[in-house]
Amino acid sequence: MREIQFREALREAMSEEMRRDKNVFLMGEEVAEYNGAYKVSQGMLDEFGPDRVYDTPISELGFAGLGVGAAMNGLKPIIEFMTFNFSLVAIDQIINSAAKMFSMSGGAYSVPIVFRGPTGNAGQLGATHSSNFENWFANTPGLKVIVPSNPYDAKGLLKSAIRDPDPVIFMESEVMYSDKGPVPEGEYLLPIGVADIKRKGKDVTVISFGKMMKVALEAAEEMARQLRLRDIGGIIVVDFIDMKLPDNKRKLQEAMEGFMKTDRAKHSVLPISKFGLMQITRQRMRPEVNINTAEVCPVCKGSGKITSTLLLEDEIEKRLYYLTSHAHKNLTLVVNPIVYSHLTKGLFFSSIIRKWNKKFKTKITIKANTNYHIVEFRFFNEHDEEIKL
Repeated sequence: MREIQFREALREAMSEEMRRDKNVFLMGEEVAEYNGAYKVSQGMLDEFGPDRVYDTPISELGFAGLGVGAAMNGLKPIIEFMTFNFSLVAIDQIINSAAKMFSMSGGAYSVPIVFRGPTGNAGQLGATHSSNFENWFANTPGLKVIVPSNPYDAKGLLKSAIRDPDPVIFMESEVMYSDKGPVPEGEYLLPIGVADIKRKGKDVTVISFGKMMKVALEAAEEMARQLRLRDIGGIIVVDFIDMKLPDNKRKLQEAMEGFMKTDRAKHSVLPISKFGLMQITRQRMRPEVNINTAEVCPVCKGSGKITSTLLLEDEIEKRLYYLTSHAHKNLTLVVNPIVYSHLTKGLFFSSIIRKWNKKFKTKITIKANTNYHIVEFRFFNEHDEEIKL
């Protein structure tokens, strides 16, 4: 698949829609003769002429209002702000006219207009050119807000925005116009308002948009730095969001491999999985910390060590989980009398065995056998037959 710049993807979207629908036109400061402040509209004046690509005076309130009126009368204007910071001059037209007209007219007038342009901070910009107002517009009833994160999304979403019957705010990060990404040559549309789920989970949800895609590469660098500082070993798993495009996965893996080159330990960076997971294996450079989890044996009174009763409890619970998940019901657990006392101590409703009955939703009977070693335990089915594990 070909790769094109973010600005080229936007240009293709507008040009394709203008060829498709003669009612679509572009209007804004320097969009025609100068080819756009960020060259997004380069060549469009030559193709579509001055009747459909308009240069405006420096009067955002004026040409935004003109666009709203044109949209109410059947046209489909694309209004470009040189920066969305200047949209504040036109905010009355955006909020009180474009966003509310359909409701105030009882559905008689729709406003199919797109307000688009650069947003956010960039190099060598002053404070009055560096703001992000997407949260303002997103909290305005009647407006749809789009902030794409790559060329593919930018083209597909802009085409959908132009065809949408309602006003759309389309914001483009100023630092992304030169970014390249794969974009198919054929026509495609992306739905507005549908979340792109990169990896399903049940515990944590990370939601982002726009230029935050670049943060994934920064996270890779920080991950490698932390590995070198802590000198840890084993397997490291990193979960990256927005890993839909194969090219992004490749770039991230190459970046991680580059960051890890100075690491003196043997390591391997595995490709990102379809779930957005990157795995890194790394040689352990220092001895692992040994933690003594054994207890003094109550039978031999200290001449030997046994597994901690807490760890034994965990081991029994793991086996219970396995058995109940494989259709075993009405189980009998036989243990040493000392372990029996540990599992049944406390009130009936607060004992460990009672909690297991509730957790695994089955009847678990516990019995003591003095012939069993203290860490020995066995399971029997309802026919009193031992279940081999």
